[in-house]
Amino acid sequence: MNCQTVKPLEVIRLDKVPSFSIRDWLAATREFLANGARPIALFGQKTSGGIRVWTACAPASPGLLCLTNTLFSAGERRAYAALSYDIPRMNYFECELYEQTGIVPERHPWLRPVRTADRWRKDDAPYSFYRVEGDEVHEVGVGPVHAGVIEPGHFRFQCHGEEILHLEIQLGYQHRGIEKLLPGKKLTQQLALVESIAGDSVIAHTTTFCSALEALAGVSPSLRDQAVRGIAAELERVAMHLATLSGIATDIGFALPAAAFGGLRTGVINLTAEICGSRFGRGWIVPGGVRFDLDAALIDKARHVLSETLAKFSDIEALFFNASSALARLEETGVVTTEQARAAGLTGLAARASGITCDVRSDFPYGIYRYASIPSPTLESGDVYARAKLRALEIRNSIQFIFEQLENLPAAKPKTPVKELAKSAFTIALTEGHRGEIVHVLFTDDKGTISQVKIKDASFHNWLGLALAVRENGISDFPLCNKSFDLSYAGHDL
Repeated sequence: MNCQTVKPLEVIRLDKVPSFSIRDWLAATREFLANGARPIALFGQKTSGGIRVWTACAPASPGLLCLTNTLFSAGERRAYAALSYDIPRMNYFECELYEQTGIVPERHPWLRPVRTADRWRKDDAPYSFYRVEGDEVHEVGVGPVHAGVIEPGHFRFQCHGEEILHLEIQLGYQHRGIEKLLPGKKLTQQLALVESIAGDSVIAHTTTFCSALEALAGVSPSLRDQAVRGIAAELERVAMHLATLSGIATDIGFALPAAAFGGLRTGVINLTAEICGSRFGRGWIVPGGVRFDLDAALIDKARHVLSETLAKFSDIEALFFNASSALARLEETGVVTTEQARAAGLTGLAARASGITCDVRSDFPYGIYRYASIPSPTLESGDVYARAKLRALEIRNSIQFIFEQLENLPAAKPKTPVKELAKSAFTIALTEGHRGEIVHVLFTDDKGTISQVKIKDASFHNWLGLALAVRENGISDFPLCNKSFDLSYAGHDL
């Protein structure tokens, strides 16, 4: 098979990576995917000879990544037979590749913009949305400007009466060019940019980026720093799941649990602020480890806050998930079947709610998760209830994990500074954010400076899941379905 098997965080020298013909690259990638592999990354890299296209896939039996690449030479027609013609989960990857490089996926079933909201490469004109024709079919456009503080995104509904036949989601209105800005910046500037990828996933994205830097520098954080990073990540997961549950309760008009979940979330992010000075974890994770450790007073504080959170959460959870009025809105609403989730390539909690086992913490253990496992439950129904209930289960598991780490924190050790990076090399870092899989690919040049970065948030996969979930639902259920996924506009737009 034409591929190179690599581990996440393995440093790969560019001159040691075999390059394949376009035909062999395409055949190998298709074979991986046909055998159940999950796409991790597909992107282009500009070189002096043209555009090198990289593909990374996670086989059905995880642990290693299958990596392959090919070169689309300068001066030749840049096109290939679209993988998504019969492998739907490659759809968005190929749209992004075309948008960024102009390499055409021929016979692509639905070539559309990813982050180009105003002018579309294909016609150098605004993109024409898909339309459903028929008697009494009408179109509803929502956004990109929304009320309040909601981020920009456009939702184009095709409806028959109140029933949604099709939803098309157009994002890219706040494309900030983070991937282009990162190379060449000072480390402090890079960290500030990475922390701004998605404001509710600061710890997850910064941990991913720092892990890649550490791998390229041959540096490994101490066990204590890895444990503290794990605590930080699970605090972020707990806080964001509580925020989503509050939003779900708000969308069904259940005011008491909405306020109570939100109040618990405030306590958790205030604990994060006591540790590192930021409620969202800015400045906590740095290359080589963590900037802020946990002393005895903070450990006691964390135990107290989380014990109180768990006790109150149990009462609110029981109220919320046992109320017949709430269940009537949550159950069988916004269903994504296992087959749909697998075909669309959903990841993280959205995939687990549809019965698919998918968690980087267990599939590709990193940091403290190599030594301490955490349960990753799945549910089968794929509806709003499943996505809400999984959050409740994960809140409990994350708090229990934090308790275990607080009881067994290794001794502190001096940090090894991150200095020189491997030259003309790259590495792939994966972590599990509260939405799912986060991927950072870092390349270095012959001077050992970062030359290219490829970033993928779990939202990249899962926005299609929302579009599938609302089909055959009433348009009034869209806010509830949307909140049950609770995806990131910023993390998608980069």
